[in-house]
Amino acid sequence: MDVRSRSIKPLHRFPSPALSPSVLKPPSKMVKTKSAAVDVLVPDDCPKASDALPLPLYLTNGVFFTLFFSVVYYLLIRWREKIRNSTPLHVVTLSEIAAIVTFVASFIYLLGFFGIGFVQSFTTRSSHDDDVWGVDDDLEHDDVDKILLKEDTRSVPCAAAPPPVVDSVPISPKPKAAILDTTPVPSPPTSEEDEEVIKSVVAGTTPSYALESKLGDCHRAAAIRREALQRITGKSIGGLPLDGFDYQSILGQCCEMPVGYVQIPVGIAGPLLLDGREYSVPMATTEGCLVASTNRGCKAIYVSGGASSVLLRDGMTRAPIVRFGTAKRSAELKFFLEDPLHFDTLSLVFNRSSRFARLQSIKCAVAGKNLYMRFSCSTGDAMGMNMVSKGVQNVLDFLQSDFPDMEVIGISGNYCSDKKPAAVNWIEGRGKSVVCEAIIKEEIVRKVLKTDVASLVELNMLKNLTGSAMAGALGGFNAHASNIVSAIYLATGQDPAQNIESSHCITLMEPLNDGKDLHVSVTMPSIEVGTVGGGTQLASQSACLNLLGVKGANRESPGSNSRLLATVVAGSVLAGELSLMSAIAAGQLVNSHMKYNRSNKDVSKVSS
Repeated sequence: MDVRSRSIKPLHRFPSPALSPSVLKPPSKMVKTKSAAVDVLVPDDCPKASDALPLPLYLTNGVFFTLFFSVVYYLLIRWREKIRNSTPLHVVTLSEIAAIVTFVASFIYLLGFFGIGFVQSFTTRSSHDDDVWGVDDDLEHDDVDKILLKEDTRSVPCAAAPPPVVDSVPISPKPKAAILDTTPVPSPPTSEEDEEVIKSVVAGTTPSYALESKLGDCHRAAAIRREALQRITGKSIGGLPLDGFDYQSILGQCCEMPVGYVQIPVGIAGPLLLDGREYSVPMATTEGCLVASTNRGCKAIYVSGGASSVLLRDGMTRAPIVRFGTAKRSAELKFFLEDPLHFDTLSLVFNRSSRFARLQSIKCAVAGKNLYMRFSCSTGDAMGMNMVSKGVQNVLDFLQSDFPDMEVIGISGNYCSDKKPAAVNWIEGRGKSVVCEAIIKEEIVRKVLKTDVASLVELNMLKNLTGSAMAGALGGFNAHASNIVSAIYLATGQDPAQNIESSHCITLMEPLNDGKDLHVSVTMPSIEVGTVGGGTQLASQSACLNLLGVKGANRESPGSNSRLLATVVAGSVLAGELSLMSAIAAGQLVNSHMKYNRSNKDVSKVSS
């Protein structure tokens, strides 16, 4: 839908706290009433059916109920008598006129009381037309700037701003076409004050990124930015939800210049029996079959006695790049950093950055006059990128005194390596390095996975090992580890871009007990997860972490929650690998996706 074709302005969504004295009054409550076409939100201070008499609500209801049924009974009796006496029905007495008036009044009251806003739409239309639809379109940009500058004198920051009072649905005009557009229409705030701000954003006089700080209301800022975007681009984003999200929770830490949020369904796989404990694994995905397939793998592991995991290492890395005048000077710093005699001093400097950061090692690589220094440290329950970066900066500042000719090129020189496939992560590890294994009994392979041990072992060798080697894979010796990693990362508030190195995985399958049982394992050297910071503090993601029992920081044993989450990720990957490989070995992959991963909608009838 092209927003330029809309000739009306939607209803005022929520009050603006600072633009005019009139809106400084506490906002009135809104009452939702239903009509035949739309939901209408009516201010609480507008006339309501229950205000018909200055009596308590239950007495008012009793009066009108009694009147309604009494006059109906009286008029029916009079109607019957007139029919019997052959008296014309249009000839009425004074008492009958009073009864008819009473009937109409009580009927209107009952309509209004039971949520039918037919009457209220007429009684409130004039006030809405004056207050909402009448917008001054000739406001000068200078006036807008003055208003926004005045807003900066507010006494509360954006994070403390009161939340929006109510959401409203715009009343659409009569459709011009025979086919109605069922796409949700955005309902941006267009009060007189908000309209002024929208125009200034569209004109470029007010930066979109500054709306939160200027308006003091994060939800209102997102709504204004959203409407300005639609007017600038001429495109509707009505399908992108705006309401139902706490925009203050992402201010300054998760997302800038928000205009809504994307909905991703969350499915549950499990229970996953891992190290003697059961886990219900949340997976946010739009790929059909993924949750069902992982769930089947969890079942196979569960009935076979469960899986076990081992954490090999836990250390986040950051590798700055520095440059000297000669390669010899670069080598001198390399020897200095890797000398065990200097490690304690460097650790004290590094660890000052955080009470959880603990320097573990420094490994260096020289390229001509350039030196790459890969710092590794523990980071508690945080994923730790910011933590390790602060520690590295402390060490760089400390080294300047002994190496004044050192030129710092960048805090990150890609030797870390973050959000890129890299052999250093595959070999040395980054984040949590985990191995997870299980023994699947022959009967379970046959009944649950619908294949046999020999077929799985052969397929794994030719596909995950030989096939990946032929493709020149780097850490990709698996069937679809990234599928499971991405789904869990989205559900639990991890950085989805770190799926790249976190999905480094080698899947191995070997026959046991003369080929009757199957030993399956996944080795994942660089799972980068945290249970505090970033997206983990958002309500939905926090709920998924709570489901796994790893929400927030572990006060008794710092870092144990994030390490447990890493093992759950590896265990879920093990289940996903087991199920997908079985589907391929049994020739079920195509049929399963045709059945569960295809929409039944007729795309030719879906409107664009």
